[in-house]
Amino acid sequence: MAGSTGVVLAALVANGAIAILKFIGFLLTGSPSMLSETYHSISDTGNQVFLLIGIRYSDKSASREHPFGYGKAQFFYAFLVSVLLFGIAGWESLRHGIHAIRTAGQTEISTFTVPVVGAELETFWLNVAVLSAAIVFETWALAKANAELQSQIDQFGWSGIREAFGKTSDVTTLTAFTEDAIALGGAGIALIGVVLTRYTGDGIYDAISAGVIGLLLMGFALALAWENKRLLLGESLPEDVERELQNIVTSHPSVVHADQFRTVFFGPQKAMLTAQVSFDPSLATGDIDDSISEIERKLEEADSRVSLVYIEPEL
Repeated sequence: MAGSTGVVLAALVANGAIAILKFIGFLLTGSPSMLSETYHSISDTGNQVFLLIGIRYSDKSASREHPFGYGKAQFFYAFLVSVLLFGIAGWESLRHGIHAIRTAGQTEISTFTVPVVGAELETFWLNVAVLSAAIVFETWALAKANAELQSQIDQFGWSGIREAFGKTSDVTTLTAFTEDAIALGGAGIALIGVVLTRYTGDGIYDAISAGVIGLLLMGFALALAWENKRLLLGESLPEDVERELQNIVTSHPSVVHADQFRTVFFGPQKAMLTAQVSFDPSLATGDIDDSISEIERKLEEADSRVSLVYIEPEL
C-alpha cells in the first residue's frame, strides 16, 4: 500500500506542476496540442486525487455492512479514473484537435516574443521548454511507477509488464503507470507537433498532434476500464496459482480430497480462498482443527495475496 501511495503522490506532483506550465504555454501561443496537453494534465491531476481517495477509503476497517473491508474501493476509483481519462482528457483533446485540423489553414500559431532579462524570447521556445520539463517530470513519475510494478513482477514471477497488466490486482499502481506512460508519450507528440509547425509554418502538424493525443488517451482509457472491470466483477487468482494452492491442500497427510476450491480478490493484493475439504475419517475433531490451521498457514505462506482462508470440513 505504501508503494502505491508513493507512486500516486509522485504523479500528482508532476501532473499538477505540468498542467500550470502547459496552460501558460497555450495562452501565449494558442497551440492546439498545448491545449490538448493541458486537458491531459488537468485530468491526470484530478485522477491522482481520486486514486488517493480510493487508497484512503480502502483502509477503513471491516464493518457489518462490509465484512471483508473496503478494499474494492480502489477498484471503483480506478475505474472512475479511466472513465474521466476517456471523457475529459481524451474526448476534449480529440474534439479540439479535429477543430484545429479543420481550421489549420485559417489560423496561425502565435510566435510573438516576451521580454526576459537582457533579451526577448520567442514564445515557441517557451512551449519547447514547458514540454521538455514535462518530459523530465513524467519520466521521474514513470520511473517510480515502473519500480513498483517491477517489484510485483519479480515477486509473482510474471514475464513482464504485459502479463502484469492482465494479472495484477494493484490497480492503483497500474493506473498511475499507464497514465504516466501516456503523459510521457503525449508530451513527446506535442513537442514534435509544435516543432514541425514552427519550422514549416504549417499549423496542421500541431493540430494533428492534438488529435493523436486525444486518440491515445481514449484508447488507453478503454484498456484501463477493461482491466478494472475484471476486478470489480470478482476475479480469481490466476489458474496456475490456484493449482499450486490446491496442491498444498490436497497434499496434506490428513486430507482425502478437496472440492469447491475457489479464490476471489476482495482488495488490491488481497484474495479470499474457500474450499470444502474431506479429512481422514479416523481423525478426531481436535486433530481436524489443527490440520485446518496448518493448511491455512501454508497457504498464506505460499502466496502473500492469500489474506482470508475458509476451509469447510466435509463429513
